Amino acid sequence: QVQLVESGGGLVQAGGSLRLSCVASGTVFGAIAMGWYRQAPGKERELVATRTRGGNTNYADSVKGRFTISRGDAQNTVYLQMNSLEPEDTAVYYCKADLQTTWGGRVSSYWGQGTQVTVSS
Repeated sequence: QVQLVESGGGLVQAGGSLRLSCVASGTVFGAIAMGWYRQAPGKERELVATRTRGGNTNYADSVKGRFTISRGDAQNTVYLQMNSLEPEDTAVYYCKADLQTTWGGRVSSYWGQGTQVTVSS
């Protein structure tokens, strides 16, 4: 079964940086899009950044200019470089991937378990 393995979360001071990583393990024939969402306590889960296999990116307005999403060479990995972190960025960050798990099959979405990012003031 496909699993998304996330790493890189932690505690950082305001103005610092973190780099999140996500790897899709299992049988993956195509990673159409991969990205990151986040959810803070009492708030709805929101899109942070996504990147398609074709290179199209989409960022939340609140992170533009500070966060950068990139895809690994294997195309089933995704990274989120977070710079100039602010306390408002504190949330659980979830990796999401739109994947083909069979040749020519349908695209399905998969979610990671989440990694905590805490930014102190």
